[in-house]
Amino acid sequence: MPLELTVEPWADAYQILPGQTCVVVTHSAAEDGSWSGTLREDEPFQVDHRRDSVTVWANGTCFHLGDMAGEAIDAADWECPALGRGPQQ
Repeated sequence: MPLELTVEPWADAYQILPGQTCVVVTHSAAEDGSWSGTLREDEPFQVDHRRDSVTVWANGTCFHLGDMAGEAIDAADWECPALGRGPQQ
């Protein structure tokens, strides 16, 4: 069965197929690299795992998804202002 991945606080949902690995990368705009919002101080993520789903709280300004080789899983997620990239205006 696929595993549902939800990335919060954006409520973006993805399906991870059996045997597939998904890497969530979050970016902070804070120059000191600090993170807020997790249960433990200064952690970039909080992960809640259940039998058929996982929720990742990516406590940054944006995130992107990739595989273990760094290839984009969802190309739209690579449009991250923290990386100096964004939608064309």
